[in-house]
Amino acid sequence: MTEPSVQPQPLLQGLYREHHGWLLAWLDRRIRCAADAADLSQDVFLRLLRRPQALPLQAPRAYLATVARGLMIDHWRRRELEQAWAETLAALPEAQAPSPEQELELLQLLIEIDRVLDGLKPAVRRAFLLARLEGLSCPQIARELGISLATAERHVAAGLRRCYALRYES
Repeated sequence: MTEPSVQPQPLLQGLYREHHGWLLAWLDRRIRCAADAADLSQDVFLRLLRRPQALPLQAPRAYLATVARGLMIDHWRRRELEQAWAETLAALPEAQAPSPEQELELLQLLIEIDRVLDGLKPAVRRAFLLARLEGLSCPQIARELGISLATAERHVAAGLRRCYALRYES
């Protein structure tokens, strides 16, 4: 998938000039890592640059902080996932350890799966994970979650639809 071609917008250029320093300091206070704060601040403006149309902003710092919060959540989730992956790899016997290329490929797959699952409502995600990871049937899921069989079936189906839809989008 190719990146859309974007042109810097005068509004965005002004927003960057006026608020980048503030955003960088704001992120640095929260993350306490200058390199990560710098990366995230650039990601905020990159996200705005990719928007099809610039929004007139009444409160630019509030808007930038909102975008930055979402990116920080993604950043922290990715770090947690990377840490869990590193712990899993460390626990594997050396003979079963994947190659560095496979490690990266598997980590990217885990991140994509996490993104897909994050898009599901919590009840749907829980039912889907019970079906796919625990191997529970829909009647078992219904009992486990205290929901009707029809609701358990709808939840599992919704999870599957999301996975298939994202699979064919790529």
